[in-house]
This record gives sequence, structure tokens and C-alpha cells, in this order.
Amino acid sequence: MATTALTLYLVYLATAFGVRSLLQYRRTGSTGFHGVSGRPGSLEWCGGALFVLALLLGLLGPVLQLFDILDPVRSLDATPIAVGGLVLTLVGITATLAAQRDMGVSWRIGVEQTEVTDLVVNGAYAWVRNPVFTAVIATGAGLALMTPNPVALTALVALVIAIEIQVRAVEEPYLLRTHGQRYRDYAARTGRFVPRIGRLGTTTTSPNG
Repeated sequence: MATTALTLYLVYLATAFGVRSLLQYRRTGSTGFHGVSGRPGSLEWCGGALFVLALLLGLLGPVLQLFDILDPVRSLDATPIAVGGLVLTLVGITATLAAQRDMGVSWRIGVEQTEVTDLVVNGAYAWVRNPVFTAVIATGAGLALMTPNPVALTALVALVIAIEIQVRAVEEPYLLRTHGQRYRDYAARTGRFVPRIGRLGTTTTSPNG
């Protein structure tokens, strides 16, 4: 299963990041990739750096298991769990690409504070405000279950924390500043990662919940 996990992970990186950035460049002249932003040591910078670390650990986990350098956690080393992880990974990859498609030319990695993009509220974004991140977490969880060793599980934890920081401390404040009341109204009716959970109050001036 480690070979399958590694193959899927490489395909995921190539499609969700590489191919998507190339398509974005062809459409807009920009790859949409802003990298790790913020002052070094700031919460914004830590979130971006942790995301990069999570991606690297996610790659390292199946490699270490493939070459028998690291064993899976015994309680999670079971065929049904691995198969469930495979299904979750495939669903997560498909959902990531679909949500990226729904975002259109507004897609980007990271936030450029001076950039203004359209507020996307259709497709998957009619159900949750961050469907790409929801799908990324699902993919990461599936891969971790396929090779449930300590490095892979640490990658999943780091990924979740990084995304929480990025969404709550970076993207939501940026969207509130950029789109004002329109974003408040949208966030008041739409969940953060899953439907109806993590909605913002209509009078909220900063993200919470």
C-alpha cells in the first residue's frame, strides 16, 4: 500500500499544484502561487511554513514505509483501514480538482494582500467557504491511513494546523477587508469547512466560530 500511497501523492502534487498553476498562468499570466508570506515568525508565516513542512512529511511518510525504515502504528495497520484510506484519498483528490475548477481564475495558493479577486460563491463554494482545504485535509487523512506511520500521522496533524491558521488568521481577515459586507453575508450562511459549521455572525468584524 505504501507504493500506491506514494504514487497517488505524487500524482496529487503534480495535478493539484503543478498542472493547476500552469493552467492559471495560461489564463491570467500569473501562476497564482504566492508562497510563504508574512514576516518571519509571524502567525501568517508560521502557517505557510507549517503547510510546506506538512507536504514534505506527507511525501516522506510513505517513502520511509516503502523501504522498511519506519513501521506503521500497529493499531492502525489493518487492511480495512488502508482500503478506507485509499477510498478517502481518491475522493479527496477528485474533490480538490473539482473545487479548484469551481474557483476559476480566482484560484491561488497563499494571499497577496494587495490583490483583489472575485468572491466565489457558486459550485462547491455554495456549500462551504473552503472546499479546496476540506478536500486537501481529506486527501491527507486518506494518505495517512494508507501508510499510518508516525511521520505520516505527524504530517496530517501539521496539515490541519497549517490550514486552520491560514484560513482563520490570513484568508478570512483578507476577505473581510476586501469584500466587506458581501463576504460577511456569505460567511453567515456558509460553513467554514463543512456545511453549516463555522459560520460567521452577520455583524462580525473579525473571524470567529
